[in-house]
Amino acid sequence: MSASSKLPPFDPADPLGIDDLLEPEDLAIRDTVRGWAADRVLPRVAEWYERGELPEIRELARELGALGALGMSLDGYGCAGASAVQYGLACLELEAADSGIRSLVSVQGSLAMYAVHRFGSEEQKQTWLPGMAAGEVIGCFGLTEPDHGSDPAAMRTYAKRDGSDWVLTGRKMWITNGSVAGVAVVWAQTDDGIRGFVVPTAAPGFSAPEIKHKWSLRASVTSELVLDEVRLPADAVLPEVTGLRGPLSCLSHARYGIVWGAMGAARSCFETAVEYSRTREQFGRPIGGFQLTQAKLADMAVELHKGILLAHHLGRRMDAGRLRPEQVSFGKLNNVREAIEICRTARTVLGANGISLEYPVMRHATNLESVLTYEGTVEMHQLVLGKALTGLDAFR
Repeated sequence: MSASSKLPPFDPADPLGIDDLLEPEDLAIRDTVRGWAADRVLPRVAEWYERGELPEIRELARELGALGALGMSLDGYGCAGASAVQYGLACLELEAADSGIRSLVSVQGSLAMYAVHRFGSEEQKQTWLPGMAAGEVIGCFGLTEPDHGSDPAAMRTYAKRDGSDWVLTGRKMWITNGSVAGVAVVWAQTDDGIRGFVVPTAAPGFSAPEIKHKWSLRASVTSELVLDEVRLPADAVLPEVTGLRGPLSCLSHARYGIVWGAMGAARSCFETAVEYSRTREQFGRPIGGFQLTQAKLADMAVELHKGILLAHHLGRRMDAGRLRPEQVSFGKLNNVREAIEICRTARTVLGANGISLEYPVMRHATNLESVLTYEGTVEMHQLVLGKALTGLDAFR
């Protein structure tokens, strides 16, 4: 018997055999999240997107909490304590449904919950994390401002002391979950440097008007945060961090989820293009039988599965405690950029049908335009890598 006869069959859905790198528990988590997304999101998401709403966000949050997907890689306080790879697989499956759903989970777990878990007091953790892990309390993360995105050190939101209290004044912009959140982690300038604050959204002076007229991430709640002399007790500040190290470490954790999630959007578009090419006929036969279409599909498959391999590698490094921020920048820069190209190529395979919400391609493509620039623009990640490669700082 020849050696080749012992080889497993080629799997078009897993051409590199990446599933062989996963443990049974990894596969079970992935399949559970995939099944939930197929049942709860895919039948409705085109309508949500067209309406520019996520009307079931509170119900979805509770269901995601029941799955263990909120604060998934955190330990204790009702969190699942999953591995980084398992969290990444969940992000991939969620974004294969829609970037807005993955953003809901990412902001909840990797930004708001992560900030409290890593930098909060024990009282803050006990107060907020169990409800957030269960999806009973939705959180948001206030860093970006109307005039300060890539340069958070220049933020104008300010927290001043008034006796033992803190008083916060300022505005934050493009805040996922903002208008439905029960708690906001807000970063502000103080006399002692940038500090993080746990802000109950019911506090007087806090408001979160929703941002309308978006053409991307339409099945997602995006808001402005307005802090008009919001008075907080002394223990509202996150005690374990001062300076930009706090918010930037949270962003690095969230960017890691994007490395996986972008490949979910890309996979959805790739699979749609493959299926369409098998059934769409032109010149008397399926377009998948033409050389140019096969070249497109082959190139899409190569970049998709290279990106998944990269995400898996970074996940293993995170699980080993060896993942550097520069490596996360490497992953986000590559995977989001390639995911957009895959979506655009898939659109060409579908022709005019590619712009229809009957198919997911244009929805993913427009969503990824936001993913490309949030939590670090292309240029910022290029400069992070440039500094790491040369030792020279080109940010200023």
